[in-house]
Amino acid sequence: MQKKIVTMKGITKEFSGVTVLNQVDFNIYEGRIMALLGENGAGKSTLMKILTGVYEKTAGEIYLNDQPAEFKNTKESQENGIAIIHQELNLIGDLSIGENIFLGREPVNKLGKIDWKRLYKESEKWISMLGLSENPKELVNNISVGKQQLVEIAKALSLDAKIIIMDEPTGALTISETEKLFSVIRKLKEQNHSMVYISHRLEEIFKICDDITVLRDGERIGEVPVSEVTEDKLIEMMVGRRLEEQYPKADSEIGEVIFEVKNLTNSFVQEASFTLRKGETLGIAGLMGSSRTELARTIYGIYKMDRGEIFIHGKKVHINSPRDAIKAGITYVSEDRKTNGIVLGMNVGENITLTSLKSICGRFGHVYKSKEEEVSQEYIKNLSIKTSGTKQLVKYLSGGNQQKVSIAKNLFAEPSILILDEPTRGVDVGAKKEIYNLINKFKKAGVSIIMISSEIPEILGMSDRVLVMHEGCISGILDTEQADQEGIMSLAVGKGV
Repeated sequence: MQKKIVTMKGITKEFSGVTVLNQVDFNIYEGRIMALLGENGAGKSTLMKILTGVYEKTAGEIYLNDQPAEFKNTKESQENGIAIIHQELNLIGDLSIGENIFLGREPVNKLGKIDWKRLYKESEKWISMLGLSENPKELVNNISVGKQQLVEIAKALSLDAKIIIMDEPTGALTISETEKLFSVIRKLKEQNHSMVYISHRLEEIFKICDDITVLRDGERIGEVPVSEVTEDKLIEMMVGRRLEEQYPKADSEIGEVIFEVKNLTNSFVQEASFTLRKGETLGIAGLMGSSRTELARTIYGIYKMDRGEIFIHGKKVHINSPRDAIKAGITYVSEDRKTNGIVLGMNVGENITLTSLKSICGRFGHVYKSKEEEVSQEYIKNLSIKTSGTKQLVKYLSGGNQQKVSIAKNLFAEPSILILDEPTRGVDVGAKKEIYNLINKFKKAGVSIIMISSEIPEILGMSDRVLVMHEGCISGILDTEQADQEGIMSLAVGKGV
């Protein structure tokens, strides 16, 4: 029988009278990796914040190595060997890699001054363990988001924690960086470290974890060994129903060409030409660095074109800014929701109506709050946004629900062309299907969709045609009837079909 290193019994948490965790039991076993799964808003992050001292539980008991434990803050949990790697980066860009790793606990010499030589030597050890070749004196702002994620992981590892919690650690990593991380996780497991692994990517769970605990609506549904469960069963446990079709693409009528790009060129994209028809979903695939997002952001007016032409309904349009794009009927849902998708300090209703304020304003620019409420409630219902109401600040929503608000904001502008950049990134399996159904709804209404995705099954499952990019160039455009994963990947690496 596996030794329990952490036992959480009957954990309940209430916020302002609302129960978000109800009598939840959770175990972490010595030298094993426990997956913690559930839809956005299921209570995963809240449970881990209670364990690490961020939140105080309303009821329940916590035991560490069979002894009662109560952590008043994260420092106390760290002192007891528990470290957490958050989904959102918590680094200071103007400090070096080494300074970030040891921030607040810098090694000092006999005179009480920071021992910089030791700090950078220790930092180099941890980043090398993760396969990073960067100098630990390099500023965090100068490295990629994926490498910043690895620095966040190095910071947690440097605490020499026996229990490590990883919340969506691979969200910003490349395939090679993910494999390096998995190698580190396996090595830590061999050294008898215990881990909690939170991810929406079920294939990762089966690759790296030993056990699984599933939460749904703040309650524990069950705990099972990975070896005794299938992906279909996990999905059923998470959403409370069977998902008979993972990608429910609608058979809608595709009309005439309404959008055309000719020879679009700038520092990111070279001679890009393609068309988009009414009611069509054009999937854009490609490896990281292929300039998929840059193509979308150029069409939307964020980046300037050096040359090329854009036509809507056969008429040439000049798009020099996002405002021009919105006026032309184009909206863009960014892959980076916190930077470009939502305003964290505004509430749900204000975010949803932000792109089309004129439609809820009076003659002199006064916002009709009743209209804002009506519109917001409609999108909250249609997208199943889990929120206490339209007045809740967006920064307090889960990552997946923030993404839904970002999508709702763009849909409210009633675009004829909707660009979705990684629309289901960080979204759980149940919410994914809701987003797919919404895509189908707008297709049937005649909206044309450009969908960028790193998941080839999603591209194949939801697209009518697939545009593949390689190093800033369009390497091919395929009908999904003739396309498969191998063909798309061949074009993505520049080898052709």
